[in-house]
Amino acid sequence: MVLQRDDHRGKAVLRFTRADVAYLTSDAGTAALAEVGRLALTEATLLAEVATARSRYGDRAAVLVETTLLRRRAAAKFAGVDVSHWLFTDEALQQATAAAVARHRAGRLAGAFVHDATCSIGTELAALRQTAAGLLGSDLDEVRLAMARHNLGPGIGLCRADALAPITGGPAGREVVVLLDPARRSQGRRRFDPTDYRPPLDRILAIYRDRAAVVKCAPGIDFEAVRRLGFDGEIEVVSAGGSVREACLWPQALSAPAVRRRATVLDRDGGTAETVTDADPADCPAGAPGRWIVDPDGAVVRAGLVRHYGARHGLWQLDPEIAYLTGDRLPPGVRGFEILEQVPMREKTLRAALGAHGCGSLEILVRGVDVDPDALRRRLRPAGAEHMAVVITRIGRGAAARATAFVCRPGGASPARR
Repeated sequence: MVLQRDDHRGKAVLRFTRADVAYLTSDAGTAALAEVGRLALTEATLLAEVATARSRYGDRAAVLVETTLLRRRAAAKFAGVDVSHWLFTDEALQQATAAAVARHRAGRLAGAFVHDATCSIGTELAALRQTAAGLLGSDLDEVRLAMARHNLGPGIGLCRADALAPITGGPAGREVVVLLDPARRSQGRRRFDPTDYRPPLDRILAIYRDRAAVVKCAPGIDFEAVRRLGFDGEIEVVSAGGSVREACLWPQALSAPAVRRRATVLDRDGGTAETVTDADPADCPAGAPGRWIVDPDGAVVRAGLVRHYGARHGLWQLDPEIAYLTGDRLPPGVRGFEILEQVPMREKTLRAALGAHGCGSLEILVRGVDVDPDALRRRLRPAGAEHMAVVITRIGRGAAARATAFVCRPGGASPARR
């Protein structure tokens, strides 16, 4: 166990050692984890319970408490996967792929021989062993590799290796797909420049240029910057449960012909709710508001596929430069906002319109206009009984541009199912 200061979060962060992993996986460590796992470890009880653990387990108390807390955090991220016996580090858990996203990627790699060259604590391998024809995992971090051996159990080969020094070739007649997930955090801070990833994205792409390599990236990565690094395959943006989780780079050999951008929308159960690509039709004009406003899933917006999504569902844009769509019917399973009234974006006018409709609780969605939704909600002071929404957007360009507010009734699918 090593304590290091995390300057970003202003607290000491526990760094696990190989000796910690050996203890936690021993009979004594397993029994101690079971005991500590029965503690509440809430904000109100933490200090007293840590003191109790320290009186019983001495210097081992810190790794026991940290492992217990990490397992509890992991339970939500890996819904559907039993991680009650897994070992984690804080940073590895932050970067680990959510179970639904890992299962989706494993589905795309079904039947392949896969080498996870940045396997960390083993989350991707856990999903891949359900679909891949063969698996190998490697990592430079010997502590995370030891955790992966414990987490995955027997049956998956693991070794210590540098992702920038390829070590695998395929069986006779079969190419190995290399999966890479470069670190995008350091001491709690996100790395936004892909050349600051560890290992750097530019080096990954150069080294694996002639290999079937799948690379996980941050969802906010600059697509044009990736293209400038020489990547000419498919960029897939994936959301799960309504939240954008990642971008993934797929080589041309593992993507459909002519597809360079893909949005994949997963529901909270991990099923694929929808997939849209830039090879789909994009005939989506701008026009007057219909009955409904649709705010497309973040993966669709991030992948630049709003027009393709709109064309598929018979929707059109309120403005050609804004991501809101409108139409007379909602797509199946999609939440939307039924327009009750359209007013100029003036607070006095908007407050009167909301009051006339009995607005109480209020959602505020904004695109293309400089408005702070939380501050506006406080100023509007809705006091009625109805749950409503206001969609604020810019319509038009140049001198004709105007900020418009749509007073709406939310409808369609529950956001919990998205």
